[in-house]
Amino acid sequence: MKYTNLALFDLDHTLIPGDSDLLWTNFLVAKKKIEEVNTRLSDRFFDQYKNGTLNLNEFLDYQLKPLKVIEKSSLLSLREEFVREKIKPIISKEAKLLVNSHLGAGHLCALVTATNEFITEPIAEIFGFHKLIATLVEKDSAGEYTGRSYGVASFQEGKIIRVKEWLDSLRFNLHDFEKTFFYSDSVNDIPLLETVTDPIATNPDNILHEHAEKRGWLIINIFDNA
Repeated sequence: MKYTNLALFDLDHTLIPGDSDLLWTNFLVAKKKIEEVNTRLSDRFFDQYKNGTLNLNEFLDYQLKPLKVIEKSSLLSLREEFVREKIKPIISKEAKLLVNSHLGAGHLCALVTATNEFITEPIAEIFGFHKLIATLVEKDSAGEYTGRSYGVASFQEGKIIRVKEWLDSLRFNLHDFEKTFFYSDSVNDIPLLETVTDPIATNPDNILHEHAEKRGWLIINIFDNA
């Protein structure tokens, strides 16, 4: 199929007013599946993320541990409950309308998030994206999660690499499209925002807001009326 435009979307604080990684961790704690969160460590990761200085490997070692210690059948059941109780209620009409405006126009659409694929697979399905580009989680030969990631994480410049790899698999490249859109809230996504023709700072953090103003980018907030 021939697509004239490409639309890419970040997830956390862009399409949902929260962090799906943190929501998942808190959900598992509430279900007594993991120990209480190390607040000091969690806050350090969050501060690093906001400043664009997050050590992703260290964060993933911490964040993916539950995939190893909870058996797979229980994980899948927990994820279904998590999405039903914690994600669906915070997906706003405005977020769905934004994504549907591109899907309805026949654009090729992808969710491009640093959050791991285990958490984000069902969320991408809710929105109806053609593709999910997320941090990949490893499985062993028996299909059990190892608690490790693999490949290039879709974070900062890694998002550009992963998007280009996906497009290459479709025999496309970014220049094949009349317009390329990317919606994001985060300073960490400036590399990919700088790569597309139409960057949209969406509910932007302070650093991205300032950068977007200097660059003359469109700035929107879809949570104002949510």
